[in-house]
Amino acid sequence: MKVMKFGGTSVGKPERMHQVATLITNETEPKIVVLSALSGTTNALSEISHQLSLGYKVPAKQKIDALETYYKNFIETLVVTKEGKDEAEKIIGEHFEFLNIILKISYSDALNKDILAQGELLSTKLFCVYLREKNIAHTFLPALEFMCIDENEEPRLERIVRRLNALLKDAKDETIFITQGYICRNAREEVDNLKRGGSDYTASLIAAAINASVCEIWTDIDGMHNNDPRVVDKTLPIEQLSFEEAA
Repeated sequence: MKVMKFGGTSVGKPERMHQVATLITNETEPKIVVLSALSGTTNALSEISHQLSLGYKVPAKQKIDALETYYKNFIETLVVTKEGKDEAEKIIGEHFEFLNIILKISYSDALNKDILAQGELLSTKLFCVYLREKNIAHTFLPALEFMCIDENEEPRLERIVRRLNALLKDAKDETIFITQGYICRNAREEVDNLKRGGSDYTASLIAAAINASVCEIWTDIDGMHNNDPRVVDKTLPIEQLSFEEAA
């Protein structure tokens, strides 16, 4: 079994999601597909959380509405059938109902983590809607059911191995599994995350847990660079980088 991880730009447009679906069905080897949030989503959610932490509920509401509009436009091209659109709209409705509810409750660090998790939850669920529309057999593998960290924010690898392999055993005849990068549960079983850039970390942990044949990190750039190539010309890839430096 292999692991294939796709970053935010790889799923950031409907046609990119379509390409990901083609990539994961082009070979027969069983695979776990790790998806990031749609590009720009985590930044938007982080800003919403920041506004709420300051008590600025009106600008937070404006950003929530803008993000919801973005997702509604996204699914118009992602799926074409009425069933697909209805299912996708229901998913968006549920997650943005949550984001609107938080405008009415007290802000906390735990709430912040819940807010930041919405991006990966949305991207994976919407991708599965598209796979169903195309009759591509797959199994949804919720990261919050197996990915976990301890009180020092380090991965609990033994528990990850046990929980993940139990889930895979329950669906042993499937060949495509879809899961979220970045998000996890902490030692208190609350929703947490592996910090920015954590989707690559998720893919690596999964690969280690299942003894994968390969862990592929699919992106639109050839590795970590010494600067942002969208801003700076002639950036260079860094040959070696620890996870702490990358994060």
